[in-house]
Amino acid sequence: MDTGRRALWVEEPATRRRMPDPVRTAAVRAVIIVALTLIQAMVAFLSTLAGSWLAFPAVLSTVASTVVATWAVLDVWVTRQVWVQRYGVQSQPSSTARELRRERRRVRRQEERESRDGRSRVDGAAA
Repeated sequence: MDTGRRALWVEEPATRRRMPDPVRTAAVRAVIIVALTLIQAMVAFLSTLAGSWLAFPAVLSTVASTVVATWAVLDVWVTRQVWVQRYGVQSQPSSTARELRRERRRVRRQEERESRDGRSRVDGAAA
């Protein structure tokens, strides 16, 4: 029963690969911490403008939260680097790599054979 309308949901292929789970977890954690730090900074700023007693504790906790947020963002970077180092390159020899090694080996053996044949001819001619 086709009504001629477009489908509501059209599946499209992703343009980029999905982040690995540990990296995505660290990124979500960092975004939440940074968002809370920004909210806390706004509370500190507004309470300072209002002259509230909350200003001083809010500023101190904002400074501490800034350190924690910086640590969280660095954690994303380090987690990504560690993941790429551990799992980024699959060390399975592909058929292409094997073929290149075979070709290099064949050329090397051919050159060795030619150099041996050249020496034996020179030795045979001298005798």
